[in-house]
Amino acid sequence: MLTGYVTKSKAISYYGCVAQLFFFTWPMGIELLLLTVMAYDRYIAIGNPLRYATIINRKVCIQVAIIITIIGSLNSMTHTYCTFRLPYCDDNKINHFFCEIMPLLKLACGDTYINEIVVFTADFILGICCFCLTCISYVFIINTILKIRSAAGKRKAFSTCASHIVIVSMYYGAVIFTYIRPRSSLSLEKDKIVSALYAVITPTLNPIIYSLRNKEVKEAFKRTIKRLVQHRVTNRT
Repeated sequence: MLTGYVTKSKAISYYGCVAQLFFFTWPMGIELLLLTVMAYDRYIAIGNPLRYATIINRKVCIQVAIIITIIGSLNSMTHTYCTFRLPYCDDNKINHFFCEIMPLLKLACGDTYINEIVVFTADFILGICCFCLTCISYVFIINTILKIRSAAGKRKAFSTCASHIVIVSMYYGAVIFTYIRPRSSLSLEKDKIVSALYAVITPTLNPIIYSLRNKEVKEAFKRTIKRLVQHRVTNRT
């Protein structure tokens, strides 16, 4: 997308499209799994703070990272193979701003039933199941926070997972809406707007949302806002 803005060209080669689809679905699947693991991590941090370093140790982190990467790679390879095994007609105009699964299936001449099953299965496992596991973790987190007596303790506990809740809310809704529908109900014009949420907006906001938990970043942000306000006041006077 950024290359298209710079070069003013909207064309992409066949193999470039293959690579784009693979390297888009790969981190997307990994992020869905990672958000689920992060929810469990927040539960351990809030529910068992004294045992956190023992439960979530370096070995566990490495093992989880490897497993998530393998699952994400298998998911991406499956989608890429199933999408580009299909025959495509003369019309090679993709109604999207990048090579996405659903717009490509719209261009296919062959039967896409297997592809829809693969997409639905992957979305159920990586989308619905991961989302349900995340919700279960937050049920335990909320139950633990309610047991904390002091208001300050509750605020501190909630602040440790606030950024994660924001990202989960933004990401899961868009991904599930895009992938869990049959081909007949596709609306590519609406999908482009929704895709922009999880492909552009959410990755852009990720570092901002997570870094605002850092005290130094918060102070720097406040100083920047204060300088901007003072600068505007000075210019007016």
